[in-house]
Amino acid sequence: MAINIEYLWKDRKRYFGLPLSFTRYCMSEDRLFVSVGFLNIKDDEVLLYRVRDIDTSRSLWQRIFGVGTVNVISADKTMPNLVLKNVKDPIFVKELIHKQVEEMKLRRRVRFGEIMTSDADGDGEIDDPEDQY
Repeated sequence: MAINIEYLWKDRKRYFGLPLSFTRYCMSEDRLFVSVGFLNIKDDEVLLYRVRDIDTSRSLWQRIFGVGTVNVISADKTMPNLVLKNVKDPIFVKELIHKQVEEMKLRRRVRFGEIMTSDADGDGEIDDPEDQY
């Protein structure tokens, strides 16, 4: 039984701006997929609600060929750092992923809060907030 997944975005790793590799990237409503290989294929995915940060980088050569790298940092144990290398229009891809990540976090009611700690007395130890009162 085949399950059809509707993809919001698809691309391949590119060389000289052309999709000439066997590395494929796809994004559905709730997951980001990576498929690598020709004869032996390795598939992996990251659940979008687990994404913590997204950034882009573009070297001079990538800018010349209209591609860039999108780095997705997640709380996923098997793939904490997913690199979408040499994808077309990386800024658009980053914003699309960001939009879907926020939508999935709202839908699942998931929020990763940042923990703020202080060293108020300067002794080099992180103070427990309960000990301050």
